[in-house]
Amino acid sequence: MKTTLALSSLPTWIGLEVAVSDWVTITQERINLFAEATGDHQWIHVDAERAAKESPFGKTIAHGFLTLSLVPLLKAECIEFTGVKMGVNYGTNRVRFMAPVKVNSRIRGRFKLTSVEQIKGGVQMVWQCTLELEGLEKPACIAELVSRAYG
Repeated sequence: MKTTLALSSLPTWIGLEVAVSDWVTITQERINLFAEATGDHQWIHVDAERAAKESPFGKTIAHGFLTLSLVPLLKAECIEFTGVKMGVNYGTNRVRFMAPVKVNSRIRGRFKLTSVEQIKGGVQMVWQCTLELEGLEKPACIAELVSRAYG
C-alpha cells in the first residue's frame, strides 16, 4: 500500500515513519548483474562454491552498494508524491552497513522523514531509511538520504 504525499503536507510528517515497503528477495542473479554493472566481482559476492567453503557467512552476500541502490525502488513502491514534476536524489549524509545480506535474503525499507526545507521551485527532504532483513533484529543498512522534489 502506498502513502501519497503532497509537498505542502510534508512538514506534518517530520519525525514520523511515512511508509514501509514490501519485501524484496536478493537473488544471486541480482548480485551477479550488479557485479557486472560495477565491475566488483569479489568472490564473496559471485562465487557461491568458494563462499560456501571459505566465507564466514556460508554463502554469497550482496554488495553493500547493491543493497543501498535498492532504496529508490523500495521507496517508490511505498511512497508517491502528488504535484511533483521531477524528483532527484541529492546525496547521502550517512550510510552504515550493519549486517550482511546473504543470497536469497529478503529486505524491505522503512522510511522516516527527518527534515523538509523549501528550495527554489520545490523542497529538499532528508529521509532515514532502514533496510531490514527478514527474520533478523539487526538491519542490513541505515542511511540518511537527501532528495529533492520540484512542483
